Amino acid sequence: MCGIGGIINLDGAKIDHESLKKIEKALWLRGPDEGGIYISPSTHPMTGWNVGLVNRRLSIIDLHRGSQPMSNADGSVWIVYNGEIYNFQTLRQDLKCKGRQFRTHSDTEVVLQAYEEHGTDCVNFLEGMFAFAIWDATKGRLFLARDKMGIKPLYYLEMPNRFVFASELKVLLQAGLVEWQIDINALMEFLTFEFIPAPKTILTGVKKLPPGYRLVIDGKSSRCERYWTPVFEIKNRREDEWIEIIQNTLLEATRSHLVSDVPIGVLLSGGMDSSSILVLAHKLGHRQIKTFSLGFDEKGMSELEFARVMAQECGTEHHEMVVSAQTMQDMLPDLWRHMDEPLADASAIPTFLVSKLASNEVKVVLSGDGGDELFGGYKTYQAYKIARWYNRMPRSMRKLAAIGVNHIPSSSDQQSLIFKLKKFIRGVEFEPEFANTIWWGAYLPEESKQLLSEDISHAVDGHTGYEPIDLYLKDIDGMDGLNRIFYLDLKLYLQDNLLVKVDRMSMAHSLEVRVPFLDTKVVEMACQLPENFKIKGMKTKYILRRAMAPILPEIIRKRGKQGFDLPLGRWLRNDLKETIEDTLLSKNLRGAEFFNKVYIKDLLREHMSGQKNHRQLIWPIFVFLSWCQMHA
Repeated sequence: MCGIGGIINLDGAKIDHESLKKIEKALWLRGPDEGGIYISPSTHPMTGWNVGLVNRRLSIIDLHRGSQPMSNADGSVWIVYNGEIYNFQTLRQDLKCKGRQFRTHSDTEVVLQAYEEHGTDCVNFLEGMFAFAIWDATKGRLFLARDKMGIKPLYYLEMPNRFVFASELKVLLQAGLVEWQIDINALMEFLTFEFIPAPKTILTGVKKLPPGYRLVIDGKSSRCERYWTPVFEIKNRREDEWIEIIQNTLLEATRSHLVSDVPIGVLLSGGMDSSSILVLAHKLGHRQIKTFSLGFDEKGMSELEFARVMAQECGTEHHEMVVSAQTMQDMLPDLWRHMDEPLADASAIPTFLVSKLASNEVKVVLSGDGGDELFGGYKTYQAYKIARWYNRMPRSMRKLAAIGVNHIPSSSDQQSLIFKLKKFIRGVEFEPEFANTIWWGAYLPEESKQLLSEDISHAVDGHTGYEPIDLYLKDIDGMDGLNRIFYLDLKLYLQDNLLVKVDRMSMAHSLEVRVPFLDTKVVEMACQLPENFKIKGMKTKYILRRAMAPILPEIIRKRGKQGFDLPLGRWLRNDLKETIEDTLLSKNLRGAEFFNKVYIKDLLREHMSGQKNHRQLIWPIFVFLSWCQMHA
């Protein structure tokens, strides 16, 4: 695993070595083992460009000979690469059969030679997580690509005289390569989703290369094109056939993700997905695995007992940590420091802490991320089914039900029936694709307009915050039922929230996280599953539970989804009250000018009094303002 960056001066200006050193320094945690810089020896004769590339390396494969930037034999093609290619050994053999000779055993060189053999179509042969940039002096071409699911990040900014890129947005900020100017439309989308969907970023002009995309720049044009996306082509097979396919596909995915020249651990939540990955690794003969779990000191909020069951079942060396409100408050400055963009998913906090715990023991861990989106694990999918029934009721009855639910006193317990009912009523009258986002997200469009200051509200007039959904609607045209929601959750919630959170919080501790559920073969297989095999009646993950039945304990198999639910509503009223009020009510903080202070005061008054639970409206403001203070 690595961090990458680069500067391409399109106007022929010389590359500033100090700017490259700043990039390298900012990338250090992504690759603490070694670093490297390449500067083109002269202005390129075809394009008039000068090129500088940077890499910081976390050594996992071929520990001593995988240094970067790496070139081909004659020095005409250079690569900086971040990631792991799980089929690199097979690809290496195929390329050797075509006459290619290798100097190392690294997957970096496999990507480089695959490019020389297949050009920009090399991405179609790569299975794994990656983001890379290749400078091809023979063609006068810069080629950037990102993996199919967006596990590894890549940011860039195109200007008339310069092109810059890096693994993280804050790297470009710290190197002084981009201006700190908030994109107010991106801010609107952040308030809607709690994250910023690609290709936008929080800064004007800076873009994220979307998952499954490649970007090719030469002296004539700049082309950003999609090379892969999940396709839902439903296959009708018997249940026993699907069970065997799932078992074999997950086993092989786990096998490929265990290839490493350093020890590997498992992030073990005690839920079904991480438990499945652990037991599959154990089945494959990995008996000395270390496992890492995190819980909360509040009753009913911890999964540690279930993680211990699995650790004992597989005989792991188990490590765990219990989080209190004080622990969380103490680590907030570190959270903002490593948060690349505003991200209001509060589970970033336990992800940061469990990554820190694991990094004391190993450099690589497996996680169960992706299982819920692929196999139907979220409660929102149950809500979708209930909503179909609910919306058949006469409108007058629905209106009475909404009034009744909204008059029930609020609960700060996110697992309570009251909290869930209020969330359900909030989104149920919307079209399913938008209801799903409302159940996940924070602000409705009219609430965002009230929160934003008058000038900003006018500037985003006509912008709803739901535009990313609109962009994907054409992709799901022809799909029906829950498959539309599954697709949107893969493209939005998983790729732009969950995977971003995991990457930044783990890389803050130089820890590589691998996700076997997001192996291409697993994703493509899951996209062929009929809806009723994912959600059967109201039973989530039906077919995955059946497939894991022979190897998972019943107590794990029959559990519902819990996740990293923090008691944030209570913490905001108590332990974090002073910090929250000082931040949100300050007039002098950078970023405060975007918001309506009267609206914020009303939110705080209603929440702190217990009249309403505004946790999902307060936390995004706090995150945004805290991020601004750290990175402005």
